[in-house]
Amino acid sequence: MTIKKPSRKWIIIPISTNNIKRVIASSNMNRLLKDIKSEILINFIWSDNKDIIITTNQVATTSDLNIIKKYIKDLNNINSSVIKSLRLSQSKSYLKILDISYFEENTNLLITADIVERVIQTTHLFNNVILAFCSHIIKVSPKLYMAIVWIDIWDSQNSTKKTTH
Repeated sequence: MTIKKPSRKWIIIPISTNNIKRVIASSNMNRLLKDIKSEILINFIWSDNKDIIITTNQVATTSDLNIIKKYIKDLNNINSSVIKSLRLSQSKSYLKILDISYFEENTNLLITADIVERVIQTTHLFNNVILAFCSHIIKVSPKLYMAIVWIDIWDSQNSTKKTTH
């Protein structure tokens, strides 16, 4: 399937790699959507190794997203705790944080993406920010102990957050 840019008809489901195959193999969501008389139909399901992307016949509503999320969580052999959010495709932006320590405070451990994401989640400036990917940490130079952090975030459209929790 070739598309120049993400379509608003895409539903993106961040999920672990081992669960991706299980969801795609047991996918019978169209029957469920027809049973509840939904106007949305799934045309195609594929994966990019981090997410499941569902292409639909029209833009999904919040109730459609909730139905699909419930269906996936109810599948056998799926760890439902790893399914955090479903979202419609959106554009991405990045945030660049300069001059932070390359080591975790009071330790000799390198700063990791998990540490950066934990700090972001606890900072009020990032209350409505949804990370698109894992953050990237780059050491400024071999002799300095400073780093640059790149964070990819989903842009909100019309001041709404297109995700369900």
